[in-house]
Amino acid sequence: MRRFQESFGAFINSRWLVFVAAMWVESCAGVGYLFSSISPVIKSNLNYNQRQIASLGVAKDLGDSIGFLAGTFCEVLPLWGALLIGAVQNFVGYGLVWLTVTGRTPALPLWAMCILIFVGTNGETYFNTAALVSCVQNFPKSRGPIVGILKGFAGLSGAILTQIYAIINAPDHSALIFMVAVGPTMVVIALMFIIRPVGGHKQVRSSDGSSFTFVYSICLLLAAYLMGVMLLEDLVDLSYTVIVIFTVLLFLLLLIPVIIPLLSSFYLDPSPSEESLLSDPQKPELGKSVQSTDVNEVVLSEVEDEKPKEVDFLPASERQKRIAQLQAKLFQAAAEGAVRVKRRKGPRRGEDFTLTQALIKADFWLMFFSFLLASGSGLMVIDNLGQMSQSMGYDNTHIFVSMISIWNFLGRIGGGYFSEIIARDYAYPRPVLMAVAQVVMVVGHFFFAMAWPGTMHVGTLLIGLGYGVHWAVVPAAASELFGLRNFGALYNFLTIANPAGSLVFSGLIASSIYDHEAEKQAHMHKHGRYSSSMLGRMLLDRLLDADDPPQCEGAVCYFLTSLIMSGLCIVAVFLSLILVHRTKIVYAHLYGKSQT
Repeated sequence: MRRFQESFGAFINSRWLVFVAAMWVESCAGVGYLFSSISPVIKSNLNYNQRQIASLGVAKDLGDSIGFLAGTFCEVLPLWGALLIGAVQNFVGYGLVWLTVTGRTPALPLWAMCILIFVGTNGETYFNTAALVSCVQNFPKSRGPIVGILKGFAGLSGAILTQIYAIINAPDHSALIFMVAVGPTMVVIALMFIIRPVGGHKQVRSSDGSSFTFVYSICLLLAAYLMGVMLLEDLVDLSYTVIVIFTVLLFLLLLIPVIIPLLSSFYLDPSPSEESLLSDPQKPELGKSVQSTDVNEVVLSEVEDEKPKEVDFLPASERQKRIAQLQAKLFQAAAEGAVRVKRRKGPRRGEDFTLTQALIKADFWLMFFSFLLASGSGLMVIDNLGQMSQSMGYDNTHIFVSMISIWNFLGRIGGGYFSEIIARDYAYPRPVLMAVAQVVMVVGHFFFAMAWPGTMHVGTLLIGLGYGVHWAVVPAAASELFGLRNFGALYNFLTIANPAGSLVFSGLIASSIYDHEAEKQAHMHKHGRYSSSMLGRMLLDRLLDADDPPQCEGAVCYFLTSLIMSGLCIVAVFLSLILVHRTKIVYAHLYGKSQT
């Protein structure tokens, strides 16, 4: 009995249980990615034009990315309190949107709808911040995989929620809004006491490598399963029973990772490996005050100034020995008053920065603007995917929303995995993967502009992958260059790039061009410049609902917008390459000699 109690206590306090619970929270924390699925019903029920829908999209992006309060609350409150605040915001915001869209409450003005969308989606920032902060602290030496997997599940949540919505079998698509309001709220409240730091740096096991491999395998299986199910549901008219079976199998795949903490707690050797027992004098434990290490940091900064340059090129063991000798001499000299220990005005890259200190660094702004251009252009596609597919003649827009969610997921998973190899195995700057992803997005936007056969499938693949990579690379790179102590504030500032890009690219450029083309087509229809078949279809649409705003049809709706997005991604590539060049020496010091 005592053995069981000890094992159960180890299970409850397992960092792998926290990680799995965070994966489940993130699986429903990406409700913003469903905007393309709910925007058509909002547009039709409230009689909005594309510019008004774009305004709601910008409000959604602002809510999804402005997480200053989330970062603050995660520092001053227990994480369960921050998660509870996010759950309440999600329920209230999207619950009132559902009541308005279904006519259960009087119609609200556009600005009020924007506030509701903002409040509802802002709940995600609490989910994301709490999950990332707890798991990065529990897995400080596996930042790339942790960030990639967690952000991957957030990206995949669009496809997961869409599949769950399929079993609701509601003819009214507004039911999806109700599910968005209720589903994530229930999941987060059920798991909010599990998501917390548990001293995970002391729980390093020799089996951790195989555990990560297992999680990656489940991620790939989950993505392949969802892709197959979505394509099958789109191509074949499946019975309701079959759809329910598919959804149950989806839940089982999501539950499988809990095997890891169960096995490690009840069946495997609970003792930590030797690695976790070794202290790293240059890396104090996260979340603790630096006051106890001030003296060491001062002397270590002197070591950096005084050591010969050839020390960096020695083998790791010899280099540490030489540095320790120099440090001991500095300690003795400082104690005797022979030297005056000077304090640097600010940290070096790779050390802990405050947000204010990071804001005066060129590397921080290079990362920010590169992220803004690439993620903003990707978010333009995600927010307008419903209208893009409709303009291309597709009736079922949900399939493309699910597909880009799956590719976004794989981009985040792959971005975390391969960036970890680039950084740890080759000591090369992690942001090089951002440049590669941005080249992929250049091609994806060009495909959308050309509107060739299969463009929607290829375009969603390339944009989804490229967009997803950024959400794995940027947080991990920011934690390496500017430290983990203020990671919440740094991360939430960088995410402002998302709504900033969406405001310009979707709210101004894409919507203005779309409405202009729609009005032009309506004018041409009025003067009889369309073919008889297209004219008949447009006349039928007008007779069915004369109050609908004009709709744009054809590749011209997003041709110019996609070309502009492609050009902006080219600029982002150059910014990323500059960042790579500037941070080579930082990554060489962080990882280059420690692997020898």
